[in-house]
Amino acid sequence: MDACGAEDTRRAMIGTALFAVAPLTAGVGIPWALTRWRSRSPVPGGLPARVAGGALMVAGAAAVADSFRRFAVEGLGTPAPVAPTRHLVVTGMYRHVRNPMYVAILAMVTGQGLVLGRRTLFVYAAVLAVPVVVFVKLYEEPTLARTYGGQYQAYRRTVPGWWPRLTPARSGP
Repeated sequence: MDACGAEDTRRAMIGTALFAVAPLTAGVGIPWALTRWRSRSPVPGGLPARVAGGALMVAGAAAVADSFRRFAVEGLGTPAPVAPTRHLVVTGMYRHVRNPMYVAILAMVTGQGLVLGRRTLFVYAAVLAVPVVVFVKLYEEPTLARTYGGQYQAYRRTVPGWWPRLTPARSGP
């Protein structure tokens, strides 16, 4: 590997490690700090709420992991601004929603709220959504538009930002 490739790899590894802290903190650390994962007894909604919450937690964690993998393998970069992707990622969950990582983290928090029966986590999810949407609108979307131009604009017209499509969009914009 040449010096440039080694530098790219090093930046990608550091960027991934640093950026991984954000979803872990938002989706696991803060919910734990708010609740110490103590459930309300009885949990409102009972077993169905707990099962639905568990499914949201597992699906959310899998979606975050899959997004990191896609950014590395297909995008040749990371979600972190210090080591951005070289290619726009538009496969997998990105065919259903443009922001699957953020949606997944909110699903994880909501799932924990259902499993534990803790209203605090629903409030936290709603509060967390505000800076996330602002960040996407003011930084991510303009950056992607500058970086990928017409390719991103076509993708943006086809795939919704926050509410997933039931059927996947075509793989390429």
